[in-house]
Amino acid sequence: MDKRASLTTPPGVTIREMKSGQRIQIFFVFEGQQCRELLPESPINKSTLQYAANLRGEIRRKIIDGTFVYAEYFPDSPRAKSQAEEKDKTLLQERLDKQLLIYARQVETEKMSPATYRGYKKAITGARMQHWHGWRLEDVTPSSLRDWISDMDCTSKAIRNMLTPLRSVFEDALNDGLIEFNPFDRIALAKLIRQTSKASDYVIQPFTQAERIMLLQACRSDEWPTIQYWLNTGLRPGELQAQEWRHVDMGKRIAKVIQNQVVGVIKAPKTTAGIRDIDLNSDALEALRAQQQISKARGPRIWLNPRTMQPWETDAQVRKTLWLPLMKRAGIPYRNPYQLRHTYASTLLTAGANPWYVAQQLGHEDVEMVFRTYGKFIREDYQKPKVALQAVN
Repeated sequence: MDKRASLTTPPGVTIREMKSGQRIQIFFVFEGQQCRELLPESPINKSTLQYAANLRGEIRRKIIDGTFVYAEYFPDSPRAKSQAEEKDKTLLQERLDKQLLIYARQVETEKMSPATYRGYKKAITGARMQHWHGWRLEDVTPSSLRDWISDMDCTSKAIRNMLTPLRSVFEDALNDGLIEFNPFDRIALAKLIRQTSKASDYVIQPFTQAERIMLLQACRSDEWPTIQYWLNTGLRPGELQAQEWRHVDMGKRIAKVIQNQVVGVIKAPKTTAGIRDIDLNSDALEALRAQQQISKARGPRIWLNPRTMQPWETDAQVRKTLWLPLMKRAGIPYRNPYQLRHTYASTLLTAGANPWYVAQQLGHEDVEMVFRTYGKFIREDYQKPKVALQAVN
């Protein structure tokens, strides 16, 4: 009796009949393709079959980890040669274009906002990224990457936004076995960005008490509630646009911030800290009572575009339709509407509010941002939050 006839093959391991005799073959799935590879000729017994099962298990683990290289296990396989040829001809530009398509699908499935997509598209198709046109993936070295980043004359935020899609491309290429290592893993990126980025030229310039009076006096009656409320709540533009009447409890003097609008899309705030209750002082409540006559019967949104009496759609619409004409009428040197948020924060801090309380009202995850952004407005003798709030009522 042939002993091999009684052998039980492990899952994914078979015995093939070849002209030269029997060979062990293993089966696995790689990059969505079914792969069957013959092992070198050897006696077929329990030991060699167990070796084949162990080898298959090792390959499957590496595939899951993204570290499997076909040629290292089966150098003579046509599939290994095809992978090597693909590696040689893969251009970075092609992978960036593919990454942009992935982002577009994420927008379709609502996993990415249109605004984020536009930012990535600008990074991928912009002049700086054209530096890599014609480069093969494997030719991008840590030193070439460092040189490219070092030449960027941008803020750290702009650099990071530029690098996000590029890093994704290299991470995927490494997982696909197209490169032997990710060049991003071999540079001290945080240190490099810190050393090469330029400081933002954005200046925090809160409105003075006199300027706040000028702004409010320059408002039309249908604009005044919006500006009065914004000055006294410090909401982000998208939070203001998305706020609904159901979020407000005038009796308890609070308004809930549970959604944000980004380019017409309503969604939850980015962070857990962004979901919060804000305290309403008497000026904010006065603004809400005035706005009830304007918008409460028109739908769920509180703040509407005075020109159309429809909800605001974008930050740009607010700026062009409301803010620019108002600044011109008030005769105040232009600052963007985000300075209303800075005005709210600085007013609280100057009155002695606890920075931790201000951070909570602004929707920051911790107080570090408050100290870094508004440090010069913070008094040493912090008052209790409610006391500080009453000081600016």
